[in-house]
Amino acid sequence: MQQQQVVILGGGSAGWMTAAMLSKVMGHGITLTLVESEQIGTVGVGEASIPPLTLFNRALGIDEAAFMAATQGTIKLGIQFEHWGKPGEHYQHAFGPIGRDLGLAPFYHLWLRSQGGNPSNIADLWRYSLNHQAAAANRFSPLERIEGTPLAGLTHAYHFDAGLYAAYLRQLSEQRGVQRVEGLVEQVEQHPNGDIQALILADGQRVEGDLFIDCSGLSARLIEQALNSGFEDWSHWLPCDRAWAVPTANGETLRPYTRSIAHEAGWQWQIPLQHRTGNGLVFASRYLGESEARELLLANLESEPLAEPRLIRFRVGRRLRQWQRNCIAIGLSSGFLEPLESTSIHLIQSAIMRLVKLFPQVGTSMDALRQEYNHQSKLEFEQIRDFIILHYHLNQRGETPLWRHCRTMALPESLSRKLALFRESGRIVRQQDELFTEAAWQQVMLGQRVTPNAWHPMADGLSEAQLSDYLNNLSAIIDHTVARLPEHRAFLSQYCPASPGTN
Repeated sequence: MQQQQVVILGGGSAGWMTAAMLSKVMGHGITLTLVESEQIGTVGVGEASIPPLTLFNRALGIDEAAFMAATQGTIKLGIQFEHWGKPGEHYQHAFGPIGRDLGLAPFYHLWLRSQGGNPSNIADLWRYSLNHQAAAANRFSPLERIEGTPLAGLTHAYHFDAGLYAAYLRQLSEQRGVQRVEGLVEQVEQHPNGDIQALILADGQRVEGDLFIDCSGLSARLIEQALNSGFEDWSHWLPCDRAWAVPTANGETLRPYTRSIAHEAGWQWQIPLQHRTGNGLVFASRYLGESEARELLLANLESEPLAEPRLIRFRVGRRLRQWQRNCIAIGLSSGFLEPLESTSIHLIQSAIMRLVKLFPQVGTSMDALRQEYNHQSKLEFEQIRDFIILHYHLNQRGETPLWRHCRTMALPESLSRKLALFRESGRIVRQQDELFTEAAWQQVMLGQRVTPNAWHPMADGLSEAQLSDYLNNLSAIIDHTVARLPEHRAFLSQYCPASPGTN
């Protein structure tokens, strides 16, 4: 079998995650070359993940404690949204399940019935989320299942330094035979049929390949500049197009969750690592100037900044064809969705695994594989887009321009259908392999005060006393479990203290 030459352009999280996984699973069937330049920086704010990254790292054979120590990692149990409904309100998108279904009766509908269908105390739902209760108490320890019960344990993700993660994966990849070439791409050489043949670097090196993976970030050097893949702009739904990012010193409390704090024309993130806290302000430049946004971020930091704020400009949307000719875009080159639900790293991960499943044989037609890859990528981007739009659309923040626009704008038909179904019946229908769970949709919609008009009739199978006992027992088990967990910072100091010299 002829070895296929695969060339990755760009390092960072996207490039080195791709190199690490392909070198792990494709064996000796390919040769891997990664071209990057130290002169080109990375966006580097992808510091929060969602639970599937635990599976990705496990597939790479990475020890969790070693990974967290090397990347200054902390635990993430969910995302707390502050002021997204009415100013002063907050709720959490906690990972993992909420409660436990009873037979075929979904837990959410049992809870809705217990509230008489019109919950006055919305926060009561999160009594039945182990993740939320542990996050609120700043506690964590690995827990697959609550001992002596059928209840699931904690579902976690990570906060980590994305630059350190890339460096960690680079070392792993080079140990597995990936060749790194330092250099700037000066020219992209193409076959007469339009395929990419080679990258010509500024120092004269010529890097040939059969398959090219574009991890060049927002510049999209191959997929767009060379191959004109096209771009679908979603800024009419998601108007934010800028972000300021700045690190600060850690405070006294090391929270095991991300904070997302709504402001006048955007929102602020807060991501605690072991050695610092990542902060940023995502905003719409049509409603707030760059200098005003910078001052707004600096005025809302919990501790002193450790560097000057860095500005990132972006367009929200996706490449029309993320696999074009013999080139696949992975990471920011494939499109951009703001990090409201921490999906940037996940989109890299899912693109890599999609490529693994649809990897082409050298010298054969790629047409059907390319078509299927693009179909799946399009659907995934649109599903995540809808979930992000949901937060903006359900705001009750008054009449400032950004929030008024988002509250009154026409929605994608796919999202309108989901909202109508939930309002009418409390039901959520997910497409196969859709990323966000029913519990995720429920938390955002209820957290921003969308209350269904009815619950499922199966929830009427218990008497009032039986239902009350069931809910009280669940809540008591969760409270007892959380009380036995160690404090988050204490867990980190024992499990994964940061490696000396890591910063």
